[in-house]
Amino acid sequence: MSVVPSPNFRQATSQAPASSPFEQELCGLVIDAAPRLFAVVQVCGEGPLGADGWVVAWGLAEESGAAHVTGVDGRTRMTLASPERVLRFFAGPPGVSARLVWLAQPGAAVLDEAEAA
Repeated sequence: MSVVPSPNFRQATSQAPASSPFEQELCGLVIDAAPRLFAVVQVCGEGPLGADGWVVAWGLAEESGAAHVTGVDGRTRMTLASPERVLRFFAGPPGVSARLVWLAQPGAAVLDEAEAA
């Protein structure tokens, strides 16, 4: 299954000439207020040839510090005081550890042309 972007979107950054100042301000607001996205990965083994890892959950960290996490199976959902607290729930059997991998902060926002009535 491939991901196809909506035909109704356009990139809106401070350099986008087609965007109005208001649209640029909205995009800036969204970028500033966006929660940080992270993955929870499990890792086993050590070294470049003996290590293996896989994503077990995705999370959103709010500015307040709270984290909302959903397992990749869709059955596990939790809200915790901090992202680091999720690690104890995904620590596996001996030899399997859990880690957080943070995605880079977004640098652009996309305005969808469709609007809710």
